[in-house]
Amino acid sequence: MDAEKHDREFETLTRFVSVFCRDHHGTDGRTVCPECTDLLSYARSRLDKCPNDPKPKCKDCKTHCYRPQYRQRVKKVMRYSGMHFVKRGRIDWLVKYFM
Repeated sequence: MDAEKHDREFETLTRFVSVFCRDHHGTDGRTVCPECTDLLSYARSRLDKCPNDPKPKCKDCKTHCYRPQYRQRVKKVMRYSGMHFVKRGRIDWLVKYFM
């Protein structure tokens, strides 16, 4: 997987998790709680080990590499944060996510 695309995808996920953690776990938005840190480190490890080249969007992938509990957590984060960005006019973050 292209390193630039890999970094961009992880940056987008990190931003989405930061928004979710700030609004649900009371963090300041620059840091995330231990639960969200765990989610990000798991997501990073799975992204690093993705067997597909080019990597599809996770929601469209035929081989789900996330364990079910992490997959549900990421879906919840993406659903919440996606709406957060849409309501605030931050379509640029969503474009990165869907590219």
